[in-house]
Amino acid sequence: MRIVLIRPCCIGDVVVATPTLSALRDAYPDAHITWAVGGWSKEAVKYHPAVDAILDTGNAALPVKSVGGFMRFVNQLRAGNFDLAISLVRSPLMSLAVLLSGIPQRAGLDSNGRGFGYTIRAKIDPTEARHEAEIYLDVVRALEHPTEGYYANLPVLPEALATIQQRLDSQNIRKPYVVINPAGGSNPGMEMHSKRWLPANFATIANHLAEKYGTHIVLIGAPSDMPIIENVQKYLTTEATIFTGLPFAQIGALANDAMLYIGNDTGITHLAAASGAKTVMILGPSDPVRYAPFTPNSLAIWKPTALKHGGVASADTITWDWARDGISAVEAIPKIEGFLAR
Repeated sequence: MRIVLIRPCCIGDVVVATPTLSALRDAYPDAHITWAVGGWSKEAVKYHPAVDAILDTGNAALPVKSVGGFMRFVNQLRAGNFDLAISLVRSPLMSLAVLLSGIPQRAGLDSNGRGFGYTIRAKIDPTEARHEAEIYLDVVRALEHPTEGYYANLPVLPEALATIQQRLDSQNIRKPYVVINPAGGSNPGMEMHSKRWLPANFATIANHLAEKYGTHIVLIGAPSDMPIIENVQKYLTTEATIFTGLPFAQIGALANDAMLYIGNDTGITHLAAASGAKTVMILGPSDPVRYAPFTPNSLAIWKPTALKHGGVASADTITWDWARDGISAVEAIPKIEGFLAR
C-alpha cells in the first residue's frame, strides 16, 4: 500500500502530526508512507523513521490556494500512485484537490462540510477546544485503528548530537545548560508576534535558573532574531552563549541534551519537546488546551484568560498585552521549579 499524509505547514502543525504518522505506521507496517509537506517544514520530519519519502509541496503555506499551485499539487498526488490519502488540512480546496487526484481511499478532517472530497470523514467541531494532535488522530480513529499512547516524536540524529557537542565544547559549555528561544510567531502561514513573551521575562527566568541551579544559558533563534536575543541580553546578569541559524536537527539535539528548553508557543518549541527535551512553553493569546506540546515531559505555562473560539486564527493579536493579560516571570518561576523537581 502507498499512503500519502498531507500536512504541508507549518512546523508546529507538522510536529503535532507525528503522533498520527506513528499510529499510521503501526497500523500499516508494510506500507510506503510519503509525507506531503512544505519546503519550510520538511526539514523537521524528513529523517523520521516512519517516513519513506517526502513530497515537497513548495513554499506556500497551503499549496492549493493558487490556481497554479492547485493543479501542481493534484498532479503530484496523481503521480504518486497512492492507495490512501490522509489529509490533516481543514480546507475545501484541499478536499477538492484530493478528490481530483483519483486516490481511491481518501480520509480527512471534515470541519463544517469542508471534507466533502474524502471517502472517510472525521467530523470535527471547530468551536470545541481540543488539542490539535487529538484532532489529527481523529482521522486514524475514523479508519478504525488505535490511537492511544502516541505522542509527538522526532528522532535525535547521532551526527547532529556530535556537531552540537563540538559547538558546546568550543564554547566551554558544560552541563547543566538551559536553552531559551525568545523568538517565534512567524511562519509562511501566519505572523503573530503577540505570542512572544517579553524579553525581560525570559531574562528573569534565565538569571534565576543560573543562580539556583548553576546552569549555563544558551540563547537560540534565527539570524533575523538577533534584535530579540540582544534585548534579552540587556536584562541578563549571567553569562549566555548565542547560537543562531541552527538546522532543525541540531536544535533538537541541543534541546534533548539540555536540562531544560524554554520557548514561546512556536513550532521550534514543539520541535524541542518532540525531540525529547524537558520543555516549558509560555502561552499567551493561544490556548494550551489546543496548542501545548503533545509530549509527556513538557509544561505549558499560561495565565487563564478568555479567548475567542476557533483556535489561533481567531486569537486577539491587536489588544493583547502581556503585562496585563499574560503570566509574569514571578508567577512562572515556581511552576518551572516544580516541573524540574518532577
